[in-house]
Amino acid sequence: MKRNSKMLLDVNDKPPVLKWLFLSLQHVFAMFGATILVPILVNKAAGSEVLSIPVALVSSGIGTLLYILCTKGKSPVYLGSSFAFITPMAVGFAKSGKGSVFTAIMAVGLVYMLFALLIKIAGKKWLNKLLPPIIVGPMIMIIGLALAPTAVDEIGLNATSIPWKNIVVALVAFLTTAIFAVRGKGFLKVIPFLLGITAGYIASMILGIVDYSGIASAKILSLPKFYVPFVHYKLNFGALLTIVPIALVTISEHIGDHKVLGSIIDKDLIEDPGLDRTLLGDGVATFAAGLIGGPANTTYGENTSVVGMTKVASVWVTGLAAIIAIIFGFLGQLTAVISSIPSPVLGGVAILLYGFISVNGLKILIQNKVDFSNTKNVIVASSMLVLGLGGAAISIITKNVSVSISGMSLAAIIGILLNLFIPEEK
Repeated sequence: MKRNSKMLLDVNDKPPVLKWLFLSLQHVFAMFGATILVPILVNKAAGSEVLSIPVALVSSGIGTLLYILCTKGKSPVYLGSSFAFITPMAVGFAKSGKGSVFTAIMAVGLVYMLFALLIKIAGKKWLNKLLPPIIVGPMIMIIGLALAPTAVDEIGLNATSIPWKNIVVALVAFLTTAIFAVRGKGFLKVIPFLLGITAGYIASMILGIVDYSGIASAKILSLPKFYVPFVHYKLNFGALLTIVPIALVTISEHIGDHKVLGSIIDKDLIEDPGLDRTLLGDGVATFAAGLIGGPANTTYGENTSVVGMTKVASVWVTGLAAIIAIIFGFLGQLTAVISSIPSPVLGGVAILLYGFISVNGLKILIQNKVDFSNTKNVIVASSMLVLGLGGAAISIITKNVSVSISGMSLAAIIGILLNLFIPEEK
């Protein structure tokens, strides 16, 4: 293999043991904050336990290892829990229960695999036509903005009386995250959300609003609560149309993340190992996550930043990071500490997190110079935003079947149809 001069270690290079461990731990800490936030935020939005933090960590590690196998060890990507599915999973759970959520997550993995097969057979030009920036940008904006009420609720800013301790803790978490995101140096700039949660937790301890009872009773080692089909539930397709259409957006994110990583390591990952293989890896990883009761996986920009910062593109490093994440999933007291994080801490961090997601959608529109003097683009984007944020829903009910498409999923489908069938403006 020709060595990449931009990297200290190329894709298949194996570092010395201590350096290998240190680099892998950097990847673990980079993904940790975001990966554990997904189950926490889904459970908050649903008002019940839908996802488990240990299972999210385990499925992240297993997913990354499966991705490495599918891409033949040619792409140093790390996969973690996807934020795009937070609201759809909460809505899907409310409609049809936990089993329907995991059935739909497995279906998302199958959609990735189907797209991978189509790309292998017909190339990828059709994908750009199906999912242009005018669809992807507003969809990502909806994902972030739809979650905004959850962040406000966690702090208590929608209540008539707000405990002053909540405001102080949320402010500490918010400002720490913001300061490190803007002024952080090196690795600290990569993990602002983890630092914000840590600072907020320390502030909560000082102010006495942390409940330690779960930590004291937790075991050092504990088996995660895996949720397996035909063992804990039967396949339930009730949430399929609520969750699966979001895959259209995450596929676009997948392509963008691989282009960014390719530019960092000076290698066209869309060509080698190929978009068909990277999508297959993402799909198999997501299917496996749903199979054990975890959230959908996605490529992590945080870990891409680590590759750029360390100049190490070795899949040996991301592979060991995946194994460490799996081990973390079996540490019961670690899970108990995470579960004890007070809501104001999460709310303070979530204000920035959800805002970042929304602004990323806006950034896609700006970077691709989407022309809003074109009335067609205005119609597509405005229709998607109103439907996605307005809580629109379409239900088809018969004697034996009840199908409902709502919110973000409905916005994605309507946006694609409008963009395909409204004629271009003369």
